[in-house]
Amino acid sequence: QVRLRESGGGSVQSGGSLTLSCAVSGYTKQYSLGWFRQASGNEREGVAAIDSDNRTGYADSVKGRFTISQDIAKNTLHLQMDSLKPEDTAMYFCAAVPRLSAAAVAGAKIPGEESGDFGYWGQGTQITVSS
Repeated sequence: QVRLRESGGGSVQSGGSLTLSCAVSGYTKQYSLGWFRQASGNEREGVAAIDSDNRTGYADSVKGRFTISQDIAKNTLHLQMDSLKPEDTAMYFCAAVPRLSAAAVAGAKIPGEESGDFGYWGQGTQITVSS
């Protein structure tokens, strides 16, 4: 079983920083781990991803502001978010995705009806960025 649980959500003013963490279990080195966000509707947008070799990918909208990392020994995934903007407001999910590269995961936009086929998901944590 692949299990994921996010923590670290909250509210911050524009320009501030937050760090998200995700406890992950049950995945293999063939999985990429990533962060997605869902602002409205049912689409989950790839934000950042990392594979077992620490190769990373980022959505253009967060490149230079967000940093993804993992602690393999502790089975944890992190997302450092700096220079936050109101448009970053969303529910953030961590995900384990088999077979795909980090770049592919970070660039993905997944309709809700396809999310189960795409990979495994945490329960989500809310990020709200105020002006």
